[in-house]
Amino acid sequence: MSKTPESGGRSPMRGPRYGLARVLSKRGYCSRSEAERLIVAGRVRVDGRLVRDPEAPTDPVRALIRVDDAAAPVAAASGVYLALNKPRGLVTTARDERGRDTVFRCLEGAGLPYVAPVGRLDQASEGLLLFTNDPGWAAGITSPESALLKTYRVQVDAPIEAARAAAIAEGVRDGDTFLGVHALRILRANPRTTWLEIELDEGRNRHIRRLLGAHGLGVLRLIRVAIGPLELGALPKGAWRPLAPGEVAALRVRA
Repeated sequence: MSKTPESGGRSPMRGPRYGLARVLSKRGYCSRSEAERLIVAGRVRVDGRLVRDPEAPTDPVRALIRVDDAAAPVAAASGVYLALNKPRGLVTTARDERGRDTVFRCLEGAGLPYVAPVGRLDQASEGLLLFTNDPGWAAGITSPESALLKTYRVQVDAPIEAARAAAIAEGVRDGDTFLGVHALRILRANPRTTWLEIELDEGRNRHIRRLLGAHGLGVLRLIRVAIGPLELGALPKGAWRPLAPGEVAALRVRA
């Protein structure tokens, strides 16, 4: 006679369960916030059952999830990893409530699955911006513990001598926040402006602009040129490319 859990047998092994919105996002279908909207609107079924709770515990591997009664369930998407040379003037978001152009304009017509920016660059900043549908990979890069240096080329509106550069490199306290620098050097200077190279091992909101502003300096251009070992290189402005497997691995932060 076969055993049942009541008679001492073991019940089937179950893996961890996560909120339904998180599972949809992890499968690369859409962002977590968009998944929450779909679920609350009654457009998502799990194993044939309509679910309206975005936090409903869901098996991330075995659950059959359908959106809008689609014939095929939402499957885990293959990993997509992209590098974009972000132009100035675009906001790093999927939608902008003020109607401004977003970085997704650069990906239009490419037939890509859902991807999200890894971190952000503010509207006036340029340079290397990553996209992926792999939330774990993205979280590793943006984590304060990642130790991945971000390198920026920054043009400021005044000549800077070595002593002033050294003072900036000491960092500043802005309210309750310390804005530090991993490394700073002068690239070139003229009587009116200076180009700096700044490396950060953390990234707070408008970190460099606030740091330089505390020293009375305005930022004319701010370009991110590297994330860890990955360099922007000769990628044209507004263009993107898929990352090679070795580049993806080099940026993968393991606990």
